[in-house]
Amino acid sequence: MMKYNIPLLPLSADLETKEILKKTNDANKALAELKGTAPVIPNESILISTLSLKEAKDSSAIENIITTDDELYQSDFNLKIFKNNASKEVYNYSNALLIGFKNVKKNNFISINDILEIQSIIVENNAGFRKLPGTVLKNEQTGEVIYT
Repeated sequence: MMKYNIPLLPLSADLETKEILKKTNDANKALAELKGTAPVIPNESILISTLSLKEAKDSSAIENIITTDDELYQSDFNLKIFKNNASKEVYNYSNALLIGFKNVKKNNFISINDILEIQSIIVENNAGFRKLPGTVLKNEQTGEVIYT
């Protein structure tokens, strides 16, 4: 398996191509339509909950936490009864996403305390930020420190 090297910032790629700008415009139109439609939904939180659950499921798959829609919908999040461990992790991610969204909407920014709250929901502990010195992200070929 070939290792991926994280590129240095700023990226050398042009991110303002015609194609990207057109897609950005399409996304802007879709968001405007959603913004106009969402208030007429009787319970707007259903839409947000569904979207956060889908996002959590898809993002968790990147970390090899795989579950199905059926397993998620067969779990009872209120009673904390989950079909499997993957469903529980996806639920934690979704819940953290909703809490973070609510905090940003209320305060118009995200604070360190918000980040710690989100982290504690996802990992189910209050470990907080790393306290051990020497944790770095390195280029494995050159040993160059990319991020500390």
